[in-house]
This record gives sequence, structure tokens and C-alpha cells, in this order.
Amino acid sequence: MKTNDFSFELPENLIAQYPSAERGQSRLLVIDRKTRRIEHRMVRDLPSILERGTLMVFNNSRVRRARIYGISAGTGAKVEFLLLKKLDAHSWQVLSKRSKRRKPGTRYTFDDVNGEVISGADGGEGTLILRFDRPIDDAWLDLHGHVPLPPYIKRQDTDEDADRYQTVYAREHGSAAAPTAGLHFTKELLLELERAGMETAFVTLHVGLGTFLPVRTENIEEHTMHGEAYDIDDEAAARIEKARAEGRKILAVGTTSVRTLESAWMEDPSLPGRGSLRRGQGNTSIFIYPGYTFKAVDALFTNFHTPESTLLMLVSAFASTNTDGFGGRDFILETYKEAVKEGYRFFSYGDACLIR
Repeated sequence: MKTNDFSFELPENLIAQYPSAERGQSRLLVIDRKTRRIEHRMVRDLPSILERGTLMVFNNSRVRRARIYGISAGTGAKVEFLLLKKLDAHSWQVLSKRSKRRKPGTRYTFDDVNGEVISGADGGEGTLILRFDRPIDDAWLDLHGHVPLPPYIKRQDTDEDADRYQTVYAREHGSAAAPTAGLHFTKELLLELERAGMETAFVTLHVGLGTFLPVRTENIEEHTMHGEAYDIDDEAAARIEKARAEGRKILAVGTTSVRTLESAWMEDPSLPGRGSLRRGQGNTSIFIYPGYTFKAVDALFTNFHTPESTLLMLVSAFASTNTDGFGGRDFILETYKEAVKEGYRFFSYGDACLIR
């Protein structure tokens, strides 16, 4: 299967540059993968759309203010870095444009901190290791860092982004990008869903290169996903296992929730459709594309995804009803074409889909 099989045309004006006027006031494209029907609704309609007893699984990872700007000691140029992973108190794996220019020994000043490039952490993906002369923690980033808006948002971050590019239930610091499906939910909507008979569970997956790195291979099977850390506590695992045992729907809110559940689910070979979740911390590099058989997830709430991305491939796999997966890809691309026609807003600050 080719990477360009997952390409589509998108007018630039449909790439959302700002969040909706109010959180939760976004459009919702409801997709029935069995009947191939779609329906135009609003996110606020979810309590009346979902089947009573549905278990909704959210990713509660909290986005760091992970974008920082340094001044080169050699040239005086301003250079942007995205902090991906903390290696120790002083060292971080970082992403930077034109990374080949950031040779080991190159030094930068970041407000009241100095940093030095130590080495390349992953030569193929533009990541480096940056070592600072004092510990860099979330408290420092809250003061000096910037909201890590994705590159297709063509503006600087604002005070509004500090709130809107974060879910209302975010708790565990660690993501370099938001699990954006969750941005649509307000505390009021969560309460309405509970009153309508839905149940919730929270898992953690810290968004990093595995989620947003582009596919650079011609054949998607040759793409390698980078590992991302996840955590499932006893309470969440018990709720998910109970819902599965009782035959209730499990709705993953966002592709990161899907990847967490599918990575941790252990099928019981003696009882098809039954199983359990591995508790505790783990690391996943799961790559879900058409042909994959889902084990733990029955429905998916997600945003519209970028062309040729691993996220679009995952969504296409979820919409598939045949083994080769092309039916799901064709169906999703048709729904995206309809969304373009109807003027839906795309990507992180855009509208949402419910695939069931």
C-alpha cells in the first residue's frame, strides 16, 4: 500500500488557524462504517447520539509549553526547538529545523539558561540532544516556553492557546502536542454525557514523534513508528475490561487513546472478543493501517487528519470492512471530500468526526 494512496486535496482556507469561538461549539460528522451513511451534527449532540452505557476512553496527557527559542552564541540567529523527551535533569531530545546545522558543541542562550548540542539522537528524523546548564522542568517551561502549535497553524501562539490547546481534563505532563480530539469537550458536556448514561475512563499517552512524524517511505509498510510512553492505571483497566465483558461499546476519544488500548489489550484465546489490559507504564510503537484487526475499540471520536499521515491511515483502518483495507480508505477519503464540500474546519483546531 502506497503512502500517496492516502492523499487528498484540501483548500488552505479550511485549515483552522484558531479554535472555535467557544470550546465544544464545533461541527461533528457522524460516520456509520457499516451502512456507509454520514450525518451532519454538532459535538454538543453527543449525549443524544451515543448508545447508553458507552465507555468513553480519554487521554489525559498534558501538553508542555515545549517550544523554546534560543539565540546562537556563534551567529546571533534565533533558533526554534521543540522539546520532545526529557532524558535527565539537564538533557532533552529535541526537534529543530535544519538540524544538520546544529553541530555538537553549538551553544545557545534561552533567557536565563544556556544550552549546548551534545549529539544527534536520531539522525534520520532531525532530532538532537540538547544539554542545559541548569535543570529544565515544567515550571521553567511555563514561564519561558511557548505552546507547541503545529506547523500548519501559521501564526504565533497567544494566551488563548495556553487554555484552548489543552483538554479540560489534562493532568499528566508530558506531551509535545495536544491529543486534539479531546479539545472539543467541556466540563459541562462531560457531565451531560454522564447524565445520559455514558461512562468515562482515562489513560495516558504522551504525544511525541510517533504521532506526528510524517511518513517518508513510498510503501507504508516500511514506515517505522517512534515509541511513545503510555500508562494505564488499575481503575481505568478495570472499567474497560468490565465494559468489554458486558458487551458495551468502547469509544476511544482520539487516535492516541486507540493506540494505547490496542497496544495494551491482551486477547483471551479461549474467549473470542474477551481479554484484559496490561496495567502500568509501557511504550508503544504500534502502527495501525488498513488490514489491522481492532481488538479493544468499537467507536472512534477524532478530528480530521492531514494527508498521507499515520493518523489518516489509522482512521482508514478503523473504517474498513474488508481485509485489504482499501474499502475503508476509499470511504474515508469520500467522507473527507464531503467535509470539504460542506466547509468543515480541518486539523487540530478544526471540527470532529464520530466513526461507529
